[in-house]
Amino acid sequence: MDALPLWLLLVIFVVAAAVVWIAGVQLSRQTDVLATRLHLGQALGGTILLAVATNLPEIAITVSAAISGDLSVAIGNILGGIAIQTVVLVILDIAGREPLTYLAASLSLVVEAAIVLAVLAIAVAGTQLPKQLILLRTTPAGVLIVVAWVVGLLLQRQAGRSMAWHENGRAPDSQDQERGSSRKQTEREQTERGMSTAKSAVVFAVAALATLVAGAALEVSGDAAANRIGLSGILFGATVLALATSLPEISTGLTAVKNGDYQLAISDIFGGNAFLPVLFFVATLISGKAALPQAGTADIYLTAVAMVLTLTYLLGVLFRPRRQILRMGVDSLVVLVVYVASIGGLVAIATG
Repeated sequence: MDALPLWLLLVIFVVAAAVVWIAGVQLSRQTDVLATRLHLGQALGGTILLAVATNLPEIAITVSAAISGDLSVAIGNILGGIAIQTVVLVILDIAGREPLTYLAASLSLVVEAAIVLAVLAIAVAGTQLPKQLILLRTTPAGVLIVVAWVVGLLLQRQAGRSMAWHENGRAPDSQDQERGSSRKQTEREQTERGMSTAKSAVVFAVAALATLVAGAALEVSGDAAANRIGLSGILFGATVLALATSLPEISTGLTAVKNGDYQLAISDIFGGNAFLPVLFFVATLISGKAALPQAGTADIYLTAVAMVLTLTYLLGVLFRPRRQILRMGVDSLVVLVVYVASIGGLVAIATG
């Protein structure tokens, strides 16, 4: 696409982003329908299905980059995506009637946030390992991330059932609806519209394919446009591209908040963020090159930012600030300020 004019590259990027948004809405709806009708619910199958569905753009970008052999944009997109998807919670907070973490307070969310921090810590450690440390197209850090993610899913499942020192792990005066009620509500609405299980599966497959194609188009057109205007691949992947690929999470989160399922809104973001580092394993498997050791200073910087943002919301869930400033909780305001400031640091790294 390097031969195409800049205006056409931008048109392709915008159209691809629109496809990701529209297809993401359908993916979210049909995931809820299939998870409910197939009785996946809060089980591992439902969690994995949702994580994969909402991160299909990132999967497409990672696969495309791994095939081309240039992992820089994919690495920046994954780590920048975790940071910006955490900032999505600011948007969801503004959309709610009270601070999001106050309404969604649950010990299971603390567990999920800890899982995100764990996989990011492993990713940071993996960036320091030698590039030659690779066996059977895998690296120790990549395997450890997958193991940590799977163990995290098991812990999350246990936390969702019961916590040993508390009856249900829910805080007083939190959301009235049972966690996962948003998915059941979506399934009821789709049933009323005549959506059969078979039709839902077909729509899911078509939307998934459209998202994969659009995700690849985002990476190729966006990278070419960024090079044309002199924007570094790191900065582009961590900001513009990461925002475009986060559109499905915004759609899913807004639906959950609208249905009063605030715990699910936060859980979906944490769950997606815990899954994204697994793509480093995929990138290494496809390219045959160790992905994490190729991470640069900016990538490690973004990982630290993502950890700070996640920790901020973890503390928000624990302390449940009820005060609102500019229609957002104190924790969301801190996250927004930290993220905006971090972009300034990212620009300094990219141009330094």
